[in-house]
Amino acid sequence: MAIVEARTLSKVYGSGEVAVTALRGINLSVEPGAFVAVMGPSGCGKSTLLQLLGGLDRPTSGDVVIEGQALASLSDDALTTLRRRRIGFIFQTYNLLPILSALENAALPLVLDGVRPAEAHARAAAWLERVGLGDRLHHRPDQLSGGQQQRVAIARALVTDPALVLADEPTGNLDSRAADAIVQLLRQVADSWGRSVLMVTHDPRIAAYADRIIFLKDGTIVEETRLAAPTTSTLAGPDKLLEAR
Repeated sequence: MAIVEARTLSKVYGSGEVAVTALRGINLSVEPGAFVAVMGPSGCGKSTLLQLLGGLDRPTSGDVVIEGQALASLSDDALTTLRRRRIGFIFQTYNLLPILSALENAALPLVLDGVRPAEAHARAAAWLERVGLGDRLHHRPDQLSGGQQQRVAIARALVTDPALVLADEPTGNLDSRAADAIVQLLRQVADSWGRSVLMVTHDPRIAAYADRIIFLKDGTIVEETRLAAPTTSTLAGPDKLLEAR
């Protein structure tokens, strides 16, 4: 069963003469453990697609199905719970709270879900260790590099054990060395940790790490390419990844 499916998904903003169609009848599925990249020119609907797949916005028509559950059938409260527990979000701007430590930022989704702070911090510390930040648990965002902040964001996205990770330009604010380390980590998220990853990117070099590249233009899928993507066994080893932080 696909982790997420888009079924004839369309999104129109506004109405009448000022209506703007962002997506037109998109059909898409992402299997368990897949790493999919979405590319296309500015304004083609990439971010809109990500928002609809993540339940951050409602489509004009069509539906999104996550693990067999149609989002259109969910109340706002049920949709919020599903987003919090089954979907991890990674953004270009990290979206870390500046007054919280790396550990507190990574634990926040669990705390908001009612998990006891001690358990939430233990699970967050384990994920920060996995992404190479075991020695940065108590550093605030302003004490971390951009690559390290994005690693905190990845740990935060994974701490609830989601089935799906949605990444919106996750390397957009990073230099090429840090960007490579982050996309290799996302590759590991799919290969080693079994999460489905859907990533929006404008960078063909970053997209080449994925299993599939979906090209959007004017709100429609115009091409799909399947790649012999690098696996974690062929990427830089842990020491090299940590050097690129």
